[in-house]
Amino acid sequence: MTHPTPVRRAVSRPRLLDAFCCQGGASMGYHLAGFDVVGVDIAPQPRYPFTFVQADAVAFIREYGAEFDFIHASPPCQHDSECQRIRGNTHPDLIAPTRAALESTGRSWVMENVRGAVPKLRRPVMLCGPMLGLETYRHRYFEAGGALGLPQLPHSGHAVPQAKMGRPVPPGAYGQFIGNFSGVPLARKVMGVPWMNRDGIRECIPPAYTQWIGAQFLAPEGRAAA
Repeated sequence: MTHPTPVRRAVSRPRLLDAFCCQGGASMGYHLAGFDVVGVDIAPQPRYPFTFVQADAVAFIREYGAEFDFIHASPPCQHDSECQRIRGNTHPDLIAPTRAALESTGRSWVMENVRGAVPKLRRPVMLCGPMLGLETYRHRYFEAGGALGLPQLPHSGHAVPQAKMGRPVPPGAYGQFIGNFSGVPLARKVMGVPWMNRDGIRECIPPAYTQWIGAQFLAPEGRAAA
C-alpha cells in the first residue's frame, strides 16, 4: 500500500511524527515544546489539531520515519488493558512491531503504553499527573530509544483521594476520566485537551507529559546526543 507523503513546509522547528495519534494529546504536548507535528492513524481523526495522515502507523514509520527529527508512538493499549482482559476482548499486540519500525529509522524515539505493558517495555519511565502539575492520576510508561534517555521523575504517591470510576468528581478529589466517565468539561480542563470528546480523553496522553519529553529531546545535551 502506498502512503501519502505529508506536506512539507519551510519551518525552523524540528519535525515530530506522532504515530497512532488518535485525537492528538501527545501531539499537542510536542507542539507546545517546540515541534512541527504530523500525526498518523489508521482511523479518521477529525478532531486532530495538526497535519494528519490516515495510514497504517507501523508501515508509515518504516517508510517515512527517517524524515522526522523525533518520533513518538503509542501503539493501542487495549491488548494490555486490565478492563479489556476482564471483558474477554482480544486485540493485536503491536509493541514489538512498532519498536522494530522505530529502530529501523535511525532516529530518537519514544514508545508509550499502559501499566499492563511494562514487562514488554525496556527500562520505561513512568509519568503521573501530579509530577507535572495535573490534578489527575494517569500513569503512562515511556520507553526511550535511539540516542534519547529520559530521567525518572520523583513519584510522591497519591495523597489526594480519587473519585470512583464513572462517578462525578467531588470537591477535593481527582477524577479518573476513563471508560464512560462523567464530567467531560472538567476532564478537558484538568487534562489540557479542550478540543477532545470523551472517546479521545479516556485514552489520551496529557499534553503536559509529552511537553516534558519534548523538552528533554530539545535540551542542548539531548539534541547533541540525537
